[in-house]
Amino acid sequence: MTHAEADLIPLSALQHYLFCPRQCALIHVEQAWEENLFTAEGRVLHDRVDTPGTVRRAGVRTVHAMPLRSLALGVAGIADCVEFHGDTPYPVEYKRGRPKTHRADEVQLCAQALCLEEMLETTVERGALFYGKTRRRSEIAFDDALRALTRRIAGETRTLVAAGRTPPPVYKAGRCKSCSLIGPCRPQRLSRGSSAARWLSNRVREAG
Repeated sequence: MTHAEADLIPLSALQHYLFCPRQCALIHVEQAWEENLFTAEGRVLHDRVDTPGTVRRAGVRTVHAMPLRSLALGVAGIADCVEFHGDTPYPVEYKRGRPKTHRADEVQLCAQALCLEEMLETTVERGALFYGKTRRRSEIAFDDALRALTRRIAGETRTLVAAGRTPPPVYKAGRCKSCSLIGPCRPQRLSRGSSAARWLSNRVREAG
């Protein structure tokens, strides 16, 4: 199945969805956004790599702010950085914090790899996540399990955005306190008796 250009969703929506479906809907359906310390640090980090351009160093061609899209996956966006080792692309995504316990960053990076594979008709086996706190790269292998997860999350995210409705919140202290949208989201007040999982299950069933 391929998707029309007009129906492509942002690559970043996949990361937002895996972090929190409600956050994803607030950003990509309701167009809500507020900045906090964490998002400001991330913006500053990206400002350093988001200027379009190409540089060559030690036999590696590096493209900054490279436009990406996949009609098969139904996504489009901008890669922070794609290194070309010979003809082999190697996507690098910059994140402000540390490696996560969930796979949201890995899915976002894998989606970039799938875009590159479709656009360049090649195979992308690995990429890297660079974290601002550790100042180190974490190399990610795009194995079958991660590719399957990325395709599933892309489908679920498209269903969420197409529904045009924001799921109810589920309050999780560690996650919610770091979210810049905790104000408009009001997770502690609104989450009592609600179930985002049940809401999403109903939306997927309706779409199927």
